[in-house]
Amino acid sequence: MKLFGSVDTPLVVAAISGNIINNAALASELGADVVEIRLDLLDSTSNIYDSISYIKENFSLPVIITNRLAEEGGGWKESELKRVELLTTLMPLSDAVDIELKAPLRDVVINKAKELDKIVIVSAHDFVETKPLDELASILKEEHRVGGDISKLAVTPHSSQDVLNLLQAGVASRHPVCTIAMGELGKHTRIIAGLYGSVLTYASVEEATAPGQLRVDTVKKLIKLFYQKKS
Repeated sequence: MKLFGSVDTPLVVAAISGNIINNAALASELGADVVEIRLDLLDSTSNIYDSISYIKENFSLPVIITNRLAEEGGGWKESELKRVELLTTLMPLSDAVDIELKAPLRDVVINKAKELDKIVIVSAHDFVETKPLDELASILKEEHRVGGDISKLAVTPHSSQDVLNLLQAGVASRHPVCTIAMGELGKHTRIIAGLYGSVLTYASVEEATAPGQLRVDTVKKLIKLFYQKKS
């Protein structure tokens, strides 16, 4: 199994909810490399199978499915069993699945994804603080150890040193990571984290789904500026 595309620059993931077909079309127009469907932010999942099928057939974009835990900033209000059942049911249509490191049924999702040869993103989100550098590095390692092809870590910085610690943890990793410092203080990491090992960055098409998230076209323009290769 191969990870998404090239890792020369971070791939821009458009996080979409609401009318996911319209938003996938907009994501494609804005230049997204990947779409993430936030199942927990949808008003209804009754037609979700057909909607994802339509997106796969009509837009040349890999699809990540995410059903975020409420404890990690998600909008899921039903049981953990139903949350995981929805992920595993839709997994054959996806290219990748995001599951939280702390999810009670994490291994069920990871094992199913491995069986179907899907990319696994194991994630952790801290909306309160940024742990010390050694703890950040340990989280990334643990996410990989439990089966993550990409270790995702999003934190809330309270100082420039917090941001630097996150970037240092990312650049020191021996496996693919996605590192994000949320909020205004860390907004620039959505552009420059790729210079420090991050293979994905998340952006919005309409309303942001996380603090400090920028729109897809803005992120694409700034990545082009910062990652230009010298001839």
